[in-house]
Amino acid sequence: MTHRMVNDTAAIEARDVGVVRGGHHVLVGIDLTVPRGSVVGLLGPSGSGKSTLIRAVVGVQQRVSGDLTVLGEPAGSPGLRRRVGYVTQAPSVYDDLTVMQNVEYFARIAGAPGASAADAVARVDLADRAHSRVANLSGGQRSRVSLAAALVGDPDLLVLDEPTVGLDPVLRRDLWDLFHTLADAGRTLLVSSHVMDEATRCDRLLLLRAGRLVADTTPDDLLRTTGAPDAERAFLALIDRQQAS
Repeated sequence: MTHRMVNDTAAIEARDVGVVRGGHHVLVGIDLTVPRGSVVGLLGPSGSGKSTLIRAVVGVQQRVSGDLTVLGEPAGSPGLRRRVGYVTQAPSVYDDLTVMQNVEYFARIAGAPGASAADAVARVDLADRAHSRVANLSGGQRSRVSLAAALVGDPDLLVLDEPTVGLDPVLRRDLWDLFHTLADAGRTLLVSSHVMDEATRCDRLLLLRAGRLVADTTPDDLLRTTGAPDAERAFLALIDRQQAS
């Protein structure tokens, strides 16, 4: 993969990014720009390449071709390790530690102030479970511990892979409110989801299908250009147009 310095107003910029795995093209010719200080939804059905693109952005995906720049540096650069927070689909925390012990551990790794752990736990609404072992939490609560661990280093970019899966509607709403609060403070969030109704919660949308970028747009523009009443039917309309062309 080649790299160049690009638009400094972009948190992520990709040009002709591709990934081939096992002879299969997982991503093909991805061109996109994620503006700083925004909540950008990466949406598409399961198997569309969302997780692969996220792994490329955070620098852990092998055999990436094209040009991919994150916060003005090549994706995966050592200088990005404390500037990018990554939350995987599966909670990446320790079951035998408490919520606070987990977040304090990640705070030490990030070189963050001691008080940042308590602040991160409170932000994800787990203050009342701070001293509970993670093994005793629900799946949704464990996901929020992972989010707190990513927040504790105060990253410029948060990359979240399906963070709302398995959460009830109230917690989903509260998390999206948190995402926008973080963006209002200047952070950038790239949030993947296969739940199309979450599109309306984003500032901008990247729609993937079969490893290709179908649209890079805003929720309002998506509905206006397709004439669809909701994001799911708008996505289907785009697919139909693509197949007909």
